[in-house]
Amino acid sequence: MIELLVATANKGKMKEIGQILAGYVDRLYCLADFPDLPEVVEDGLTFEENACKKALSAARATGIPSVADDSGLVVEALGGHPGIRSARYSGIGASDADNNRKLLREMADLPAAQRAAYFYCAVALCFPDGTCRTFCGTLQGVMLDAPRGAGGFGYDPLFFVPEHGKTLAELDSGVKNDISHRGKALEELRKYLSGQECA
Repeated sequence: MIELLVATANKGKMKEIGQILAGYVDRLYCLADFPDLPEVVEDGLTFEENACKKALSAARATGIPSVADDSGLVVEALGGHPGIRSARYSGIGASDADNNRKLLREMADLPAAQRAAYFYCAVALCFPDGTCRTFCGTLQGVMLDAPRGAGGFGYDPLFFVPEHGKTLAELDSGVKNDISHRGKALEELRKYLSGQECA
């Protein structure tokens, strides 16, 4: 029986991870199942470091193999920002709307040709013995100057995917899972869990 703890309090991420790993994991726990776990300070310099730090802390505290991700939006014309600070771009405890407003202000003078961006995701699978593995995925797109769509979370309403002619917030969740940075990273995790990992 494969049991995993998903080290996140984000309901959107939990739902997405649950959909992608369905059939490969017998039971998924979340942080709400272990309310006394120590809080992890995400002070790594890369997405991979932060993901491993969160997953390893949860695995050691519970004895359950744990998965955590660190993902973010990289806008090239902004020097890679928001980057690893994507979730707290406008401060600790910032809402998605707060972060989106700050990003829109900072991009206000950028012409269309300089609005290229990509989402990056690192997923870490860590075990209580300290062993960790990471799986990564990216999604290329263009930033809009106003939000579109009611689905998704985070920067999804601003992130336009040219091949689909829609923002991530406008795409069906199944399509989003297939193409998203997190979906791609989790697909690599799923291959690993099913023993189908490519050499």
